[in-house]
Amino acid sequence: MTRPSAERTRVRDRLLDGTRFLVASHARPDGDSLGSQLALAEALTQLGKEVRVVNADPPPARYAFLPGAAAIEVAGSVEDDADTAVVLECGTLGRTEVSGLAGRPVVNIDHHAGNTGYGAVNWCDESACACGELVFELIEALGAELTPSIATNVYVAILTDTGSFRHANITARTFDICRRIAGTGVDAAAVAARVFNNGSLGRLRLTGRVIDRMRLEADGRIAVLAVDEAMLRETGCEADDLEGVVNLPLAAGDVKAVILLKALGGGLRVSLRSKDEIDVRRVAVSFGGGGHRNAAGLTVEDPASDVRARLVRQVAAAIAESRPA
Repeated sequence: MTRPSAERTRVRDRLLDGTRFLVASHARPDGDSLGSQLALAEALTQLGKEVRVVNADPPPARYAFLPGAAAIEVAGSVEDDADTAVVLECGTLGRTEVSGLAGRPVVNIDHHAGNTGYGAVNWCDESACACGELVFELIEALGAELTPSIATNVYVAILTDTGSFRHANITARTFDICRRIAGTGVDAAAVAARVFNNGSLGRLRLTGRVIDRMRLEADGRIAVLAVDEAMLRETGCEADDLEGVVNLPLAAGDVKAVILLKALGGGLRVSLRSKDEIDVRRVAVSFGGGGHRNAAGLTVEDPASDVRARLVRQVAAAIAESRPA
């Protein structure tokens, strides 16, 4: 059931030919980036390759249990004679926030629209539900063994990037991969519990505070959430504890889209989520961001006072344009 792909074949051949690899992904890593990195790194190691996994930021605490996570190097730059850098989930090389990767051939693997094709070899498939789905196909093409540890990492990648199997781009291939994962003995329910049911009381308090301060716009169709440094300090949390909070208002039937404003570190990071055919990626792109139709994000380095209003207007327009004729 693997999708034929000339791009995947070129990536496979480049990885088989290489001997020393750097595997990187985007700054502020999430479940998909981490699971994809760690699964591919183990597969390459199986094949006798030397592999370093490098990120600009450490894994969030909820992902510390992932097999191989302890070996992730946190660095803003790399000086290494590795013959190839494999970059996952990044529309541009700058998204890694790791300098030094460009000094060697780059293999670019991504599933986001708008990827700039910066690699010496590029495989960008927007139909994939997660980068982990592409990595699974690549591991299969490489002939590596699907171990329980690889399977766990791929499952976390898919589980988290599909919003627990609620977002778009889920296909029969997605569930076939999960069937294969279960066949290795991975307890899917136990893994999901490690990801979603292992937070702190501080995170629970932060979530309650964010939802309590939620504001509704566009006749209740848009939920606007906001968090700042003070809220994190008061609840004893870090920015990583916000993961998943943006999805909560979508549980209300009338809410069609969510805007989460994170005033952290001097800039404004914005997460956008939506239901059905509502395209929030287009909104993110207009601000220099990107992502998927139902899950996108952007960063405003010097936010003007009207950023919130502009976001609400554009998201409202996306909702209106998604209505069937």
